[in-house]
Amino acid sequence: MSGRTTGLTPPEGSKAPVRHPDAPAPGEVLGAHYDHCFGCGDKAGGLGLTTRAGEGVSVTAEFTVRGGHQGAPGLAHGGVLAAALDETLGSLNWLQRVIAVTGRLETDFVRPVPVGAELHLEARVNAVHGRKIYCSATGRIDAPDGPVAVRAQALFIEVRVDHFIENGRAEEIDAALADPDQVKVARAFEVNP
Repeated sequence: MSGRTTGLTPPEGSKAPVRHPDAPAPGEVLGAHYDHCFGCGDKAGGLGLTTRAGEGVSVTAEFTVRGGHQGAPGLAHGGVLAAALDETLGSLNWLQRVIAVTGRLETDFVRPVPVGAELHLEARVNAVHGRKIYCSATGRIDAPDGPVAVRAQALFIEVRVDHFIENGRAEEIDAALADPDQVKVARAFEVNP
């Protein structure tokens, strides 16, 4: 493994992230980017993540681990925790007003998260290099300063809306594009598949 790079370290020449002037104010709830999103939408069985804009290019998010999120008896499934990290990291793109998708997500599971716990997540953009956006996140149990349960580093790649139009199911794409609320239309394609 020596000398191996994971592609999650910003290369030389990377720039500091820039918060878009029209980004939501710190503390403002970002809301669901798409009503049918597993992470931030209000769907039965989803995460129901609540995300708020932070300072600079950062966000915070919370979700309560429910029975349907179990892997082992009484504990959150690791894939659910990774999805929560991915969703939180993807929300950072709204602060930069870019459309980006997850290129790589590396997750460290530090401790089990019990059913009933509230996971408090914090994510930030660390650097930008061309279309590549380097980010990190931490999830803590039951409080913003609670014990660390999960960590992630991620690489997002900026794309054009065509990425979704060419690869998504036509029925959902057409419905999203037909929404009269243009902010919702823009946010629908802020996802991170």
